[in-house]
Amino acid sequence: MLIAKGIHKSYGSLEVLKGVDLEISKGEIVSIVGASGAGKSTLLHLLGTLDRPDLGSLFLNDQNLLQLQGDALAEFRNSRIGFIFQFHNLLPEFTAQENICIPGFIQGREEKELTHRVEELAEILGIRHRLEHKPSELSGGEQQRVAVARALINSPDLVFADEPSGNLDTSNARALHDLFFKLRDTFQLSFVIVTHNEELAAKADRKVVMKDGRIVGT
Repeated sequence: MLIAKGIHKSYGSLEVLKGVDLEISKGEIVSIVGASGAGKSTLLHLLGTLDRPDLGSLFLNDQNLLQLQGDALAEFRNSRIGFIFQFHNLLPEFTAQENICIPGFIQGREEKELTHRVEELAEILGIRHRLEHKPSELSGGEQQRVAVARALINSPDLVFADEPSGNLDTSNARALHDLFFKLRDTFQLSFVIVTHNEELAAKADRKVVMKDGRIVGT
């Protein structure tokens, strides 16, 4: 499904990625681990088209992502890729439901259709009773579940998560990890997860180990 080959990326004189090859299959959960500075988050951002490599190729379902630019790239990213970050990035003035709907509104979807999708996701994620609450009224675990629902609102093919449980206590982190597998099984999603959480990394279908800008083990 996702095929990246020969990915290189430098920032000034600092070479961060040094020729990375990675393939992700449909319905696969892949964890990416390694010491700080190994290039994990940079790779995630490149795979998610939030940044562009200096060299290499990147395809998702036979679509050459590096040929997309501007509005076409933004539209593709919004409809086909979901993102979950350590810091939930919820807009404080909006309710949980409104935050979840934002990518759908950007895509131009009807409110009735979005409401049905929100209810479906909220039921799975255990936040249906919290949809009318603003982020400040939610716990950290609830805020992250809202962020997960937002990532899934447009039914993406692939979800990228950067330290998704980094701000959660052990119990909430474990519950979030279990939800990823439930969501994968329910929607046949693929997840690529950068994490320092060894428990999550070990549970993934495949663990990719990075060191000094290269993949050194799987």
